[in-house]
Amino acid sequence: MFCADATVNQDPNADVLEEVTRHTAELARRFNVEPRAALLSYSNFGSVDNVGTRKPREAARRLRKDPAVDFSVDGEMQADTAVVEEMLSGTYEFSELDDPANVLVFPNLEAGNIGYKLLQRLGDADAVGPMLAGMDKPVHVLQRGDEVKDIVNLTGVAVVDAQQ
Repeated sequence: MFCADATVNQDPNADVLEEVTRHTAELARRFNVEPRAALLSYSNFGSVDNVGTRKPREAARRLRKDPAVDFSVDGEMQADTAVVEEMLSGTYEFSELDDPANVLVFPNLEAGNIGYKLLQRLGDADAVGPMLAGMDKPVHVLQRGDEVKDIVNLTGVAVVDAQQ
């Protein structure tokens, strides 16, 4: 599961969300994962229409229209819609995602940081990163309180990046 953006962009606009989605999909492919991206919100496909829900909806629309985008992407949608297959295919069969999302693009920094930390702590997931995608050179972030396994995992990624 790839979570973006949990470290940099406080209140991204549709352009930034679009760019973050592209870079995170590229990152997923570096890990041999075929990306299926969901732009997240508290709204499902226009069920709420306001400035905050329009940004991920617009970014998803642009990505779907771009012939250069060669991965599944949809949104705006709630997190459980994005990852629960029965919800996605049963209620939103029109969605561009054939399978649950593995790239979760959060609408802002608060949501992204909260989301990945909940996955890490309550979901017992190993968080590797943050990794800053889209930079000229690889950039990885160690955080206060990282455990030895976190440092080892991120160092492994950095070593592979340095060899490329």
